[in-house]
Amino acid sequence: MTTFEFDWVDAFSDRAFGGNGCAVVHGGAALPDELCLAYVRETSLVECTFTGQSEVADLRVRYFLASAEIPFAGHPTVATVAALKSRGYMAGDRVVLETGAGLVPVEITADGLCEMTQIAPEFGQHPNVSMVADAVGLTAGDIIAPPQFVSTGLPFCITVLKDRAALRRAELNVPALSRLTAAHGYGGADMAEPFLVTLEGATAAGQTFSRLLLAPPSPPEDPFTGSATGAMASYLWHHGLLEQDHFVAEQGHGMGRPGQAQVRRVGSARQIEGVRVAGAGHVLMSGTVNFGG
Repeated sequence: MTTFEFDWVDAFSDRAFGGNGCAVVHGGAALPDELCLAYVRETSLVECTFTGQSEVADLRVRYFLASAEIPFAGHPTVATVAALKSRGYMAGDRVVLETGAGLVPVEITADGLCEMTQIAPEFGQHPNVSMVADAVGLTAGDIIAPPQFVSTGLPFCITVLKDRAALRRAELNVPALSRLTAAHGYGGADMAEPFLVTLEGATAAGQTFSRLLLAPPSPPEDPFTGSATGAMASYLWHHGLLEQDHFVAEQGHGMGRPGQAQVRRVGSARQIEGVRVAGAGHVLMSGTVNFGG
């Protein structure tokens, strides 16, 4: 089989060209890795998903960057479930996805959002502040809390900045990023990047505003990062930087692709059992992709 149905979904947005785009290839989970990677590069998107049958969940989902397969990603999860819902491939309003990071339940909320429950956070090393600052073209004084590697399925270096001016100034230094990630066992420049966050929204509705800068062959910036949002929320709760157990996270506004997520904690701030991240998904394009020669 060389022809597959696909949906191109703008995740964490309820309108066209907002949030973060992801192409969902239905039934493509058995495709060879190199073909999946080539497809991501062809779309110029940050990530694409490929679905298939699962023996332990309702559906198996594989997640690909342009450079590698990764175990889990947030905005592609929202995009995948929005695509399933739009095609009538869901029996109800809940689906469990088999991912490389484990089973991820996703529900369609009463207001039509796709709400995924990310796994309990893993808190890793605190890297040197100057190394993190160098990786994003800032100074150590721009960072107001100790950076830390945190994962709710995919690791990021959570980095809290003093204000939105510092957030705007950030520019990726790929060699410095490679040194940072390699020094902490991640290797390369396409994993565990600094997720930059300020404790003020891009709009009056938001409590946080973030950016994620990416190294080639990915696009230079991620419009909205759902997995990093879960890790960031866990960091803020764990370190007492955010009191409320639910808030609105914003990202992408500086790129002209505004995105928004509703974020809720499962458990206490000291014993976080999971993170619920919810967002809308707008199906922008649907069709078939032909992988034949």
